[in-house]
Formats: sequence, structure tokens, C-alpha cells
Amino acid sequence: MRASTPAVTFESGGVSLAGLLHLPAGPGPHPVVLLLQGFPGNERSLDLAQALRSAGYAAVAFHYRGSWGMGGTWSWGNLLEDAAAVARAVRAEPFASAHRLDPGRLALFGHSAGGFAALMTAAADPSIAAVVSVSAFDFGTVARSLTPESRARYVEAFGEDLLPLRGTSGEALVAEMERAGERWSLAGLAPRLAGRPVLLIGTSDDPVTPAAVHHRPLVTAYPEAEQHEWHTDHALSDHRQRLVGTVRKFLDGHL
Repeated sequence: MRASTPAVTFESGGVSLAGLLHLPAGPGPHPVVLLLQGFPGNERSLDLAQALRSAGYAAVAFHYRGSWGMGGTWSWGNLLEDAAAVARAVRAEPFASAHRLDPGRLALFGHSAGGFAALMTAAADPSIAAVVSVSAFDFGTVARSLTPESRARYVEAFGEDLLPLRGTSGEALVAEMERAGERWSLAGLAPRLAGRPVLLIGTSDDPVTPAAVHHRPLVTAYPEAEQHEWHTDHALSDHRQRLVGTVRKFLDGHL
């Protein structure tokens, strides 16, 4: 059986979500890594998907509701619902058997808002075997610290990235974050992830999720997790090979 890259479709909230499955060669069943992209989805970590496939992992990437031509509307809540729905779907029959996947060996990898979604989804689903969070955006921490000035900056920053998204605005996204408050604190998830394989990677040369705000508090909250902080930008532009190697080593040990 040869390696292949079939287009796949998932359902969430009554909307069809387009995805891509990087399937390795061989009869399987293969462990699965679900890749959760961030906001608005420019960085999809498909280099990681290709590398994982070469190492024998199946990797799945998809677009959330309201993004990149998908139906529905974009929101942080929909992002979380979509991540959970696809995590269930890749393990369900007949999808898992048809694609030679092992439903008992699923890991989540998330970058930025996807890192937030990965930790939130894994905390709510103890059957997920491992989770990797990279440059995670901690919505709870940001909501807690908003001032009128910083709130206006977030409204503007979110509003500048709306071209591939539909049905939202910078104001709506900040208001949703405020309503969620501490429910979306990543440090608050730590008790539910205790004793489980967690990899946390922070980025210190990063104005989007500066490590002092979004990563270092998690170092204290998750003392059992494997933790790294690298001097690179939000997309890890000059650390991609290091990212691939670190993630693969972590998954090899836990999946």
C-alpha cells in the first residue's frame, strides 16, 4: 500500500469542512496526528504533516467553519467545536478503517489559536493520547488583563486578518473572548491534563503570543509537561526543522 494524500470531508455544526489526509505507506493501522491551525490559518504546518507521514504517522489538516471558503461563520467557539468534532471523526468508523488509522493513538498538534484548541480539546477528552501546543494563544489570560487601550489594539489586530474569514469582526472576536474569560484559561486546564503527555513550545521573539504572557505561566502550571522556549517568531520561521524533530521525538515516545 502506497502513501497517498486524499482529500477528506468532516461535518461540524451542520457545515462540511474540507480536509487533507497525509497517509503513510503500509497496511497500518497508523497513529494519527490532527493538525489544528491558528487565526486566520495562514500557517498550516504542512511541512510537519509531510515529515510525520515519512515517519509512519497519518496527519490530518482541515479548515474551520467560516474560514478559507468553508460555510458557516468564524468564531472562537466554532473553532473549539470543529476541533472536537474532527478529533472524533478521524477515530470513528468507517473513516478509521477505510484509511488504515488506529483510533487508539490520536495526538493533537496546535499552533497559536490552534494550540489553545489542542489543549482545550485534549482536556475535555481523556482518550486523546498526547497533545502538542506551539505558540499557544491564552485567551483567558488576555481577557483577564484587557484595558481599554489593549482592547482597542486587539480589535484592530483581529480585524486586520479577516480576509479569509466570514461572519465576524474584530469587535465580535474580542467580545467573545471577554465573555469566556477564565473558562478559556490554559493554566486552568492543567489539572485535567496532569499525568498525560503534553509538549509545550513557546516563542520569545513573538509579538503575537509573547512567551512572558502566553508560555511561561504554563511552565509553572504544567510541571510534568515537556517544555521548550525558542528565540524565534510566531510562525517559527527559522526553527521549522527543530520543530519537526522535537515533535517527532515526543510523539515517538508517547504514541
